[in-house]
Amino acid sequence: MNSSRLCWPTPNGLPALLPTSVFAVCILLLVISASAVELDLLRLFNAIPRMFEFAGNLLVLPDWEYLPTLAVNMLQTLEMTFLATSIALVISLPLGVLAAKNASPHPAVFHAARNSLTLMRALPELVWALVFVSAVGLGPLPGIMALSFVTVGFMGKFFAESIEVVDQRQIEGVVAHGAGWLQLRTFAHFPQAFPDFVGTVMYILDHNLRAAAILGLVGAGGIGYDLVMAMRMFDYDRLLPIALSIYMVVTLLDRASDQFRRRLI
Repeated sequence: MNSSRLCWPTPNGLPALLPTSVFAVCILLLVISASAVELDLLRLFNAIPRMFEFAGNLLVLPDWEYLPTLAVNMLQTLEMTFLATSIALVISLPLGVLAAKNASPHPAVFHAARNSLTLMRALPELVWALVFVSAVGLGPLPGIMALSFVTVGFMGKFFAESIEVVDQRQIEGVVAHGAGWLQLRTFAHFPQAFPDFVGTVMYILDHNLRAAAILGLVGAGGIGYDLVMAMRMFDYDRLLPIALSIYMVVTLLDRASDQFRRRLI
């Protein structure tokens, strides 16, 4: 019985020159950049015991008196998430249409919309939260503003890309019936891109929940402030309930998203 020799799927059975060269160059660049970012494998190995020690400190009884405050702050984080996502959805949908090549009314409008969306997502939510906190003060409002602003940039880009890949034949069919500019977008572009729209909104909602949990670091409301203070003060009896509550809410949101998409499809 002859055993087949393992070989590459090329005529000579050897690795192709171009992919191999590209792969080797990428590995070389990663090795060179490791020193620039202070990537030290020995340091990481020595840090493993300290990480286990930190994880062991979390195995304590929770602070039961803190749980009502935790529930209120988590509810505030959820409210920030849903409100910011809803505001961003209303703004990003028309911007996504203007930023799509096959739906924008003019190239100048297309480039202006694309550049605006790029500007919105150029900086993370935490930076914009600092800007809005300095403008309107502490509280959930600057957090909602920061989340909405950055979400418009991401969601508008996803919407535009979804519209750009729709089937051109259906668009031509609607045009043949004499549809106007708005009718064309409503009855040709949107129905085809709607499943991608739903997937994008669900993903953004999940992302915004995690982002809202961090914005409290700069005084923008939510559970983030309690999380950071618990880590700084080594309040492990509060840190574990906070982390578990964030995990549970993200998991429930993910399961609800799956059910909603399955019913919709």
